[in-house]
Amino acid sequence: MAGKRETVKRLGTDYIDLYQLHWPDRAVPLFGQRATTRARGGGDGPEVAIEETLAALDALVKSGNVRHIGLSNETAWGLHTFLAAAEKGIGPRVASVQNAYSLVNRTYETGLAEFHQREDVGLLAYSPLAQGFLTGKYLDGALPAGARKTLFNRAQRYEKPGTEEAVRAYVALAREVGVSPAQLAIAFVTSRPFVTSNIIGATTLAQLEEDLGSLDVTLTPEIEDRIDALHQLHGNPAP
Repeated sequence: MAGKRETVKRLGTDYIDLYQLHWPDRAVPLFGQRATTRARGGGDGPEVAIEETLAALDALVKSGNVRHIGLSNETAWGLHTFLAAAEKGIGPRVASVQNAYSLVNRTYETGLAEFHQREDVGLLAYSPLAQGFLTGKYLDGALPAGARKTLFNRAQRYEKPGTEEAVRAYVALAREVGVSPAQLAIAFVTSRPFVTSNIIGATTLAQLEEDLGSLDVTLTPEIEDRIDALHQLHGNPAP
């Protein structure tokens, strides 16, 4: 464990509060990949058993380098299997899941959200603004100077068919109820009962101030109904 202690030392801390796996060590239908591929017997490949992974994480916890463990980009089956392995005494219990969650990607609500109430495992939601798309700044092909899509062109996850129509609808709703599109999108994520932390991002101080302003936004039952009506119409175009 000497090498791991040195790694923690270089971070300037005595231990890591939450150590998260970035990606499942198996084929999973995420980022818009078709789940039917695995359902039909495809998508197989090299993978490490969850029990083996959890045992390795157990060593980190017992060494004192890590306090708690979490998952990222995980499925309901994966989380369930990690929890079941912990119940058998193989390793520590999962404390959190960090998955994408936004107005254009509410797939977490199906299957995973129930774990918060029943198993006390909450969501650390990333991309609440869908990499900036839910601000409306990319509508009609716009490429603002300095924006992520302009600089890196790595936003294909949010350019799937139907996404722009959904974004346009949420932007219109925000303006109708008197808040910025960014604040509506962030307030929605923050208000979900299964969300433990809303991971926002900002390039400028003005963006940060706008994001933090979402804390003052109250989603009335009427606004919630409008959001759900749009969700019924547009679904999850950018999973």
